[in-house]
Amino acid sequence: MDAILVVNAGSSSLKFQIFEITKAGPRHSIRGQVDGIGTRPRLQTSAADGAVLVDQRYTPEQVDTLPAAIAEMRTFLQTLEGFTLRAIGHRVVHGGPDFSKPILITPDILDRLSVLQELAPLHQPNNLAPIRLAMEIDPGVPQVACFDTAFHRGHEQFTDCYALPFAFYEDGVRRYGFHGLSYEYIAGRLRDVAPDLGERRVIVAHLGSGASMCALNGDHSLETTMGFTALDGLPMSTRPGQMDPGVVLYLIGQKGMTVGEVTDLLYRTSGLKGLSGVSGDMRDLLASHDPRSALAINHFIHRCALSAGMLAAALGGLDAFVFTAGVGENSPLIRARISERLAWLGAELDAAANEAGETLISTPTSRIAIYVLPTDEELMIARHTLALIKAS
Repeated sequence: MDAILVVNAGSSSLKFQIFEITKAGPRHSIRGQVDGIGTRPRLQTSAADGAVLVDQRYTPEQVDTLPAAIAEMRTFLQTLEGFTLRAIGHRVVHGGPDFSKPILITPDILDRLSVLQELAPLHQPNNLAPIRLAMEIDPGVPQVACFDTAFHRGHEQFTDCYALPFAFYEDGVRRYGFHGLSYEYIAGRLRDVAPDLGERRVIVAHLGSGASMCALNGDHSLETTMGFTALDGLPMSTRPGQMDPGVVLYLIGQKGMTVGEVTDLLYRTSGLKGLSGVSGDMRDLLASHDPRSALAINHFIHRCALSAGMLAAALGGLDAFVFTAGVGENSPLIRARISERLAWLGAELDAAANEAGETLISTPTSRIAIYVLPTDEELMIARHTLALIKAS
């Protein structure tokens, strides 16, 4: 059976899926994840029907790095029979100014993507590590990079630029936006779930450990909250979101922090984790009675509401709002609190539907339709990978 492997490598987890190649397109077959790398490593794999194939725990020393996690993934894949691997698709967070669509990876392409690592230090190095290893182990298998920035590349120039000397824009200093694979998938799902929305105005809130929002005009990204790097926009698990750049100047000039120290602060110890002092995990904050946990949650809700207003202005109004990703899909309380802040736009939440996690969670009289739609970045990667190898 011909198949595509999709790899999505993060800072502390490695997700992978096998898709069967069918006439109708890629079809989910096996999914797996190695999470808790270096702390509480665990490999979990399941079949398309949800049946558990492997659930194995390791000591921190056994799987202490991403390469070790990749090795465990490869060991598992070697136990499978009946699959012929035709290609590997990878999520690559930053495509920079040069890459606006999926591309077949070559050593030269890999070198060019490596230059962008400083713009996404939590993601890009980990995205590229499985590619390098696969090139060494299986050089004959085509590999495809699918970029989180690509979906936003159709923005107007006045939207993407910063008010800096224009030479910086030409050098690639511009607003790229991220979570594009998620937004692209949701745009497609909306055509199935709510075909009446058509070319109407939609905000999608991708709320997880990384968080952003996107204004969709039909299938197209019109504006988004993230910018040059994945630090911008909404507060996240360990990243601060939108912030006066003068803060960075102050930390370096007045506090004597090095660039490395500021980088570590902004990517790893800020956001909900830094503000609460408790955790960067929304589930922990919601269960906590610490006042600073409440502060972090309130800050998150406030910034989400502000960003929704900004995106509604960019769209010239609003017809629908979509919650997706880990927090958006699984937290009725966060959905309720954000929806409450959208009342000025005509949003009315159906509390029972929200608690039940139904697809449509707005009331029949709401002027804005509110949806909960699970995202599937891996399926988007599989579709792009299959299309590219067929065209090659």
